[in-house]
Amino acid sequence: MYGGSHTCATKMGETSLGQYTTQGSITCWRKICPLFEGLGYGGQVVVLYSSIYYIIILAWAFFYLFSSFSSELPWASCRNSWNTATCMEFDRRVVGYLNWTITGNATSPVREFWERRVLNLTDSVYKLGNIHWDLALCLLLSWIICYFCVWKGVKSTGKVVYFTATFPYVMLLVLLVRGLTLPGAIDGIKFYLYPDPARLADPQVWVDAGTQIFYSYAICIGCLTALGSYNKYDNNCYKDCVYLCLLNSGTSFVAGFSIFSVLGFMAYEQGTDIATVAESGPGLAFIAYPRAVAMMPVPQLWAILFFIMIILLGLDSEFVGLEALMTAISDMYPSFFLVGHRRKILLLIISVGSFFIGLVMVTEGGLYIFQLFDYYACSGMTLLLFAVLQSVCVSWVYGADRLYDNIEDMIGYRPLPLIKYCLKYITPVICTATFVFSLIRFTPLKFNNTFEYTWWGYAIGWWFTLSSTLIVPLWMVYIVSVTPGTLQQRLSILTTPSEDLPITKAQIKALLTKQSEQDRPLGDMEIPAWGHNLIDRDTLSLTHHPYRPGDKQVQPVTHSPKGPDLNNTNTFHCVTETV
Repeated sequence: MYGGSHTCATKMGETSLGQYTTQGSITCWRKICPLFEGLGYGGQVVVLYSSIYYIIILAWAFFYLFSSFSSELPWASCRNSWNTATCMEFDRRVVGYLNWTITGNATSPVREFWERRVLNLTDSVYKLGNIHWDLALCLLLSWIICYFCVWKGVKSTGKVVYFTATFPYVMLLVLLVRGLTLPGAIDGIKFYLYPDPARLADPQVWVDAGTQIFYSYAICIGCLTALGSYNKYDNNCYKDCVYLCLLNSGTSFVAGFSIFSVLGFMAYEQGTDIATVAESGPGLAFIAYPRAVAMMPVPQLWAILFFIMIILLGLDSEFVGLEALMTAISDMYPSFFLVGHRRKILLLIISVGSFFIGLVMVTEGGLYIFQLFDYYACSGMTLLLFAVLQSVCVSWVYGADRLYDNIEDMIGYRPLPLIKYCLKYITPVICTATFVFSLIRFTPLKFNNTFEYTWWGYAIGWWFTLSSTLIVPLWMVYIVSVTPGTLQQRLSILTTPSEDLPITKAQIKALLTKQSEQDRPLGDMEIPAWGHNLIDRDTLSLTHHPYRPGDKQVQPVTHSPKGPDLNNTNTFHCVTETV
């Protein structure tokens, strides 16, 4: 319901607005509706939090990758210094029918490698312990790679993504085939395809589902707006969004078979219920998948390829967040940050600061802090609220019909009416209901659903949530208070789109018709304020200035005419014959 009803519509709305305004997430809202500019600020705060904590996953993946270069995978046996007496190698359950008793507290070597070697996790949420310097170096490496891949803007990241976005599909197919051939895989598939209906009454399930959708499709945090701002004006963003939604959903569905087939095998070889094995948290990717890889022929090779895939996927997500953040800041102050090396210096400051903050999450108790970031800083409730406000702004304040006019001007036709109805009704209703339901049934975070945090831990968590959420109403209060005029005049000003937005073909037609009725020469057209820097009086052609980092100079892009037919997508030239 989440994915089918509103995801594609929201994705379409954000991408098209970025493409139409050629602006990042903050200045885009400033241009279409200044009253809701706080959505841009709040979204970028969430992006910053995400960039700080999400890259920790890359550090873990690098640690596993480097550990794979050994004669025997360290998580494949119990013959290591960090293993305990309860460790049991998984192949002993599968090979033969030995007189082997599986104790209730038996643990697998892959779990002990994760908890006792990678994390060296403390026994209490009250203890952070010392910095794990191996992980700290992996974190530093991750930030260095991200910095040099993003510092030149989309021109550098765009080329890298061609490989990083396609290679994981090869590995996913390999792991799927291997997982389906493991004993017990069918039980994992059944657990995946037949969910427990009773869990639908749990508000956290809905919040988690919404959060997964939001982050999987990168909606409501400004990333799509930033990426869309780099598109050509006539790029078919509608088709792109539909295809990407289908591809993303299909990939997630197929990936579920790969994951749960391995979980079924884990439950089979441990002699336990699959619900016990299928726990949530970041450790799942570093327990289930490594075990599947370890059982393949030449496991070192497959482990290296698998963790390279994880790293590439993580880098893709990190690239998008950093690029969205840099685009938002650069578009706010283009005359400053788009000169010389200032943009690179800004990126360096963000990267260095984020690295030092992230060191807290590579301590022995770092996983506790990681969970705080995941639960509160990138809260599903925050994104649900953003989704509601964004739908109200785009569909009712800016106008869904006006948005459709913009899209038609860019791609040559209007999207299906279903997209508009989703933006106006389905998205705000679903997100509002989920938001209210989650507030009523809200439960504080418990690590592994068992350990409670200290009061200061919850205080930090709520600071993460409120620091992004409250920006939206606080901005509204601020901008209304500093805008001159009566309250009605202020609201009118703050809900009126900017005067320098691109003029559409429909507006040109209306303008030509008006001038024709007044029997005035085209050269004497009274071009409104919003069209002065968009219409060339000599050629009466439409221009806009999509300057982005990497361009040597600002070059106005003119949508040159292909004929006098204004119904053609690429025809913006106003000539006498049209009138």
